[in-house]
Amino acid sequence: MTKIPYPKLFHSHHEQIALLKSRGMQFADEDKALHLLENISYYRFSGYWYPLLKDKQNHIFKQDANFETAFNLYKFDRELRKLIISELEKIEVAVRSKMAYIMSLSYNSFWIEDAALFFNPHVHQSTLAKIQEELDRSDEEFIIAFKSKYSNPFPPSFILLEITSFGALSRLYSNLKSGKDKRNIARSFGLPDVAFASWLHSIVYIRNVCAHHARIWNRPLSIQPSFPRSPSNTWLINRQTGINRVYYVFSMIIYLLNTVNPNHTFKQKLESLFSKYPNVDRAAMGFPDNWQSEPLWQ
Repeated sequence: MTKIPYPKLFHSHHEQIALLKSRGMQFADEDKALHLLENISYYRFSGYWYPLLKDKQNHIFKQDANFETAFNLYKFDRELRKLIISELEKIEVAVRSKMAYIMSLSYNSFWIEDAALFFNPHVHQSTLAKIQEELDRSDEEFIIAFKSKYSNPFPPSFILLEITSFGALSRLYSNLKSGKDKRNIARSFGLPDVAFASWLHSIVYIRNVCAHHARIWNRPLSIQPSFPRSPSNTWLINRQTGINRVYYVFSMIIYLLNTVNPNHTFKQKLESLFSKYPNVDRAAMGFPDNWQSEPLWQ
């Protein structure tokens, strides 16, 4: 395919509103819309008014499309990202704890440095290099105190994993050689090891999407988690559920929180968010028709 120079001209904020009006978008308060475009940007907003287009090729809006609907979708998505990050934090902390404990119990607290425990030596070395960068950057008091007192190149895992990125943690687990310890870590979360590695990789991606303020409410997931064959706990019955939609992410969070924090209120928080924004289309997020009959969601 032949590439062409980018053809679209830059428009001022007033010109952006005029352009949207010419395409059929309605405004209840143009001054407020102008303020929002000045502080959020036309391009970021465009992902939220895309569902309001009747002609997506020529960017013509449906008859009742209005700017306020797009802004409500934006606000819903912003609150949804905050909720997801908050719940993933609990899961991430638990993964760090279980991994450090189980591996240290079988080997020693410095198991991360032992190349013999890992499948791919090159991946292990690159992961260690990434962890070294994070260690060098850290200004945590416990890291500074360790460096000032001990000669070890790395702290023990129960310290080191506290400042290791979740991406590096996911790579550490994925690269562990198959065996009892790898299975035991996954079993702590009610999953087979292959599925657990897939879920960790997916959670890292989802967390990064949320952390970078990118749209998630109707986003197709480019990194897709697997559907576990034999989970230990209550899981989805409908195997036709799309694994590339945010509904599946919600289901993963519920499943993991049921182990990490059995008294969690994620479902209630999510339902409260939907109640606050009743016009949000759940189907666009991958919710199947029978989602309420799933034991996981009850």
